[in-house]
Amino acid sequence: AYRNEMGHEAFDAGASEAFAVCDHQVAHVYVKDKSRISEVGKLLGELPGIEKLLTGEERKEYHLDHERAGDIVAIADQDSWFCYYYWLDDQKAPDYARTVDIHRKPGYDPAELFVDPDIKFPKLKVGLKLLRKKLGFRTLMDVVPLKPELVKGSHGRRPESTGDWPVFVSSSKGKEATLKPVAVFDEIKSAVLSE
Repeated sequence: AYRNEMGHEAFDAGASEAFAVCDHQVAHVYVKDKSRISEVGKLLGELPGIEKLLTGEERKEYHLDHERAGDIVAIADQDSWFCYYYWLDDQKAPDYARTVDIHRKPGYDPAELFVDPDIKFPKLKVGLKLLRKKLGFRTLMDVVPLKPELVKGSHGRRPESTGDWPVFVSSSKGKEATLKPVAVFDEIKSAVLSE
């Protein structure tokens, strides 16, 4: 659900029957009416790019069975990632969509890493906006593109190849081992306490 704010569509989580908070290759989906979780899951299961949906007890295997986790946790396939864009017309996108604004966006936006390629003189535009700001004018640094296809990689799901897994290096004596992500905290705590 969204509300119209001066011609822009502002996301309204409280009025939504279901919504997702997207973070790279994982999305937490919250469903207002818990009796509709399977219905929402069925709809999500029909979308391309989703490899796995976790609900109920299934979330426990991934250590996602806590009260803040989504009712459904969606995991993207290795070549996909979740984009938070909820509007259907870019002209109605909220003002924060084209800015770096991590606190108002309902999900991570890797497009923030880019300057809109449609801006003819991007350095000039950024410079003029900075000048306006220094002169005391209110201005939006709206130079982020609404082009998720610019993003060529992501992370968040366990990579297929163990060669792409994260590496944990410790000074403690021991042999190589594979750690579960939830064990990293205890390893760091143990290393700090032993110093």
